[in-house]
Amino acid sequence: MEGRDNNAFIGDSSPSIPGHFRWSTPAANGPDSPPPYATVLTDVELTGAKPSTERAAVAGSPVATATPTQDRDQWGKGIEFLMSCIAMSVGLGNVWRFPFVALENGGGAFVIPYIIVLLLVGKPVYFMEMLIGQFSSRGSVKVYDMAPIMRGVGYGQLFSITMLITYYSSLMALIARYMIDSFWNPLPWAHCRPEWLPNCVDSAPRAAQEPSGPPFVVTNNATSTTSSELYFTKVVLKELDGIDDGIGLPDLRLTLFLVLSWSLVLLTLIKGVKSSGKASYFLALFPYVVMGVLLVRACTLPGAVDGIVYFLKPQWDKIYEPKVWYAAVTQCFFSLSICFGNIIMYSSYNKFRHNVYRDATIVTSIDTLTSLLAGCTIFGILGHLAHVTGTTDVGNVVKSDAGLAFISYPEAIAKFEVLPQAFSVLFFLMLFVLGIGSNVAMTSCVMTVIKDQFPKVRNWQAATVIAVCGVLLGSIYVTPGGQYVLKLVDYYGASSIALVLAIAELIAIGWVYGVDRLCKDAEFMLGHRPNIYWRLCWRWITPGLMFVILIYNLVTLEPLMYKQYVYPTIAYDIGWCIFAFGLLQLPIWGAYAVYKQSGQTLTEKIRNSLKPTAAWGPLDVATHYEYKKFINED
Repeated sequence: MEGRDNNAFIGDSSPSIPGHFRWSTPAANGPDSPPPYATVLTDVELTGAKPSTERAAVAGSPVATATPTQDRDQWGKGIEFLMSCIAMSVGLGNVWRFPFVALENGGGAFVIPYIIVLLLVGKPVYFMEMLIGQFSSRGSVKVYDMAPIMRGVGYGQLFSITMLITYYSSLMALIARYMIDSFWNPLPWAHCRPEWLPNCVDSAPRAAQEPSGPPFVVTNNATSTTSSELYFTKVVLKELDGIDDGIGLPDLRLTLFLVLSWSLVLLTLIKGVKSSGKASYFLALFPYVVMGVLLVRACTLPGAVDGIVYFLKPQWDKIYEPKVWYAAVTQCFFSLSICFGNIIMYSSYNKFRHNVYRDATIVTSIDTLTSLLAGCTIFGILGHLAHVTGTTDVGNVVKSDAGLAFISYPEAIAKFEVLPQAFSVLFFLMLFVLGIGSNVAMTSCVMTVIKDQFPKVRNWQAATVIAVCGVLLGSIYVTPGGQYVLKLVDYYGASSIALVLAIAELIAIGWVYGVDRLCKDAEFMLGHRPNIYWRLCWRWITPGLMFVILIYNLVTLEPLMYKQYVYPTIAYDIGWCIFAFGLLQLPIWGAYAVYKQSGQTLTEKIRNSLKPTAAWGPLDVATHYEYKKFINED
């Protein structure tokens, strides 16, 4: 008796669900052929109508079915989906953003609100997006066949993820530059260059055979800057003091590294999920090998324990501050990559009965543990930096955001007495692999939308077009004024839009489509109904918390600045235009959906646009018919 895993046939261990049919007749033409006497469902039957009496009454024949859809790719193995989700969710934010955010918001005390937010926001949304993506086998735009009036959420998220992609690879270019520079002996940021004197301090002591240059000293002079910081701003970025006169031309070396980063993403996605699934093993597991090596090394350094204690020591007074909870929500939100469309996209390539509940639990747990592990590793090494420089407060040696990865950590490595080059290469290689894993997911999201709209487009064609556009747009961020543009685009094109679109997505799935309907879909697909914890979070708790965070964000809104630099007026105007364009996707596509709906009056058209389309449901024809029957009988 042959069957398919995604249709509750033989090979699927899920419990039998009322309304499902299991074949009792062997397939005559191999595993990919429909059973004997099977008939193909018509479009009318796919909408929920019953098959004709004549066709269903063939003596001894099973109920009608059809050959499953073969057009959409699927993961080669279920483990590839899990590894891809880990590679996507565990990224740069875990290594350089979480430790700094935790330190700034109460240290060990921050972990408490973070775990609470994980349970009330992160995990429920992650599971919800996995459910809806796997159930529908649709990308982040086409999935809104469940509520056509909300399709603008998908297009808004597509715009936001595109903005992210344009600058994410520029960060990969910076990481690749540092990784290659790490092979030099001594490390190029370890010592001051003549043109930086006299207000420069070596990041590492000079060897006895290097008499030139100032000695390594600890100074409290406010005007002194470490060689690692000057190397980042003056050599790597060639950063301008402002962008009033333009952003300059792209740096040649960084542009070449940008091309390298996109080339690796292109090669990973050349065959869609079939190739990215194979690469996911390395992208997901290798960073943990490096992180383990770095953690062991960090724990053996003098002062490392003080750094780890400084990171984990709770500052209980901060737990009552609203900004700490706001930081926990935003960190959980961006760390897990929820409400960007990536999770829906990845799960859409699953087999229909894959256990997404298990995978959602594993990924969200691993993401949190990785953040804590990375924090201990980073602050163990920064504790050594504080010990060497004679500083008792570890917070004084920490730079925020990108500065943690490109200034504080390189400066700490430069002080290693044993093999600083090897540990520097390992650190930046780990960051590079983490970044590639996240970028592959974001690029896949855009590819999936393209292929959903234009099925004849091949994977390599879509990936090539995206990669070329990525290099062209990414070259803006490798100019001397590129970091100013990056900050602007990140704030207006990604962070601010994402929060509003996240609330819109939760409303679309939890209220327009409905939690009850979602639970029925889960029951049909997985064989059990989500419990009250999930239902309360999806309907009330998660949207409520996100709405409170949005209000807090608007109340505490301040003008965007980069290193105390106030942007010219035209820059703010461009930023607000980017923000408006992303949000306008909601009313534009909502109005279009209403216009395209059948109905005699506007009210009837709006009512129909709030309902799933006739084609909504599993893509497989037989499973689709059984789903319609299951919904109608319930």
